[in-house]
Amino acid sequence: MLGLIRLIHPAPAFTVTALSAALGAILLAQDGQALGPRLGLTVLAVAGSQILTGALNDWADRDRDRVAQPTKPIPSGAVTPRAALLLAAAGAALQVAASVPLGRPALLLGLVASVSAAGYNLWLSRTPFSVVPYLVSFGILPLWIAAGVGVPLERVAVAPLIVGPFAAAAHLANTLRDFDTDAGLGARNLAQTLGRRTAMALAWALAVGVGIAVGIAFMARGTLQAPTVGLGVVGLAAVVQGAGSAQRLWYGMLVAALCWTVAWALGTG
Repeated sequence: MLGLIRLIHPAPAFTVTALSAALGAILLAQDGQALGPRLGLTVLAVAGSQILTGALNDWADRDRDRVAQPTKPIPSGAVTPRAALLLAAAGAALQVAASVPLGRPALLLGLVASVSAAGYNLWLSRTPFSVVPYLVSFGILPLWIAAGVGVPLERVAVAPLIVGPFAAAAHLANTLRDFDTDAGLGARNLAQTLGRRTAMALAWALAVGVGIAVGIAFMARGTLQAPTVGLGVVGLAAVVQGAGSAQRLWYGMLVAALCWTVAWALGTG
């Protein structure tokens, strides 16, 4: 059981699912609607996509992990490749089953996000285009949540412009954590193409830039309040402290994503 839990990459999976739940609740509250079954189904669909993505990632990387990370669930023998595929299939089934009652837009947006993530796992993660699935999947996520809970998509139309740079930063930080391993195995993802220093500087600058840009936007609108400022500063500090380490930047960005989502909720009513 522990191996199966590790297979889904619980930290990022939990963060994405929690962010989706928070965003859905925020959109419903701002639209004057009560929390209801649509929100629960949407969160279940996102959780299913995260199970699919995590398990498929470890299955696709099983041969590389035997060399570079033998303690991971599949190479260590804690989970078989077949079990990983079954878990990925279960995640896909959960996503589809939860999405069907939500209507065609939510179903299709979710499928595009998951197909993009699968493309990363099966091929693009080892190419200079490795950032593309992050831009697609995370750019779609706010639209998917809005469609799922039943609010107009224009409510989150600008979200991809904010999410995109942050997603690119997250991708670079994540791949930088395995930079030496990927180099030894001949991977040519975006971080490898840019080089360690450039990729690290770009990841940090993109993440910090998103936080500053959102703060400036709230200042221009005159909607800054003490709780919003506090959460924004905590998130920014979490990113700033990661300047010297990809590992610290990665986890700092998870903290920042949660803080800035709540700050956005408070700042937009």
